[in-house]
Amino acid sequence: MIRKDCEPLAICNQAKYNEEKKEAISMARTANVFARVEPEVKEQAEQVLDRLGIPMSNAVGMFLRQIVLQRGIPFEIKLPAYEEPVAYGSLTKEQFNAEIEKGMEDIRAGRVYSADEVEAEMKQKFGI
Repeated sequence: MIRKDCEPLAICNQAKYNEEKKEAISMARTANVFARVEPEVKEQAEQVLDRLGIPMSNAVGMFLRQIVLQRGIPFEIKLPAYEEPVAYGSLTKEQFNAEIEKGMEDIRAGRVYSADEVEAEMKQKFGI
């Protein structure tokens, strides 16, 4: 119950007053967090959270509390399992020739993909 000397729906001094126990119940203070995210990601997250019955602000609060409790990001962050493409400018002539030879060997061995296969794999793995 809110103290009788407060305006309706207002909380005086960030505390509710419990009439039965004659004590004030402290209310948690809050701070604003502003983040820029891709609109599609926000919308998809909102859909999931709506199904779970969790407001976005609560989900962000849960994430931040887990960072504090675990003293780090609360999930594994790692590089993709594929090899990073080789940048031509970083290769010596010998390294470049070796990379070209690897590609030629793949072609001779039939390890080739059509553009459609590459596009389908990119969509599946990376969403592009």
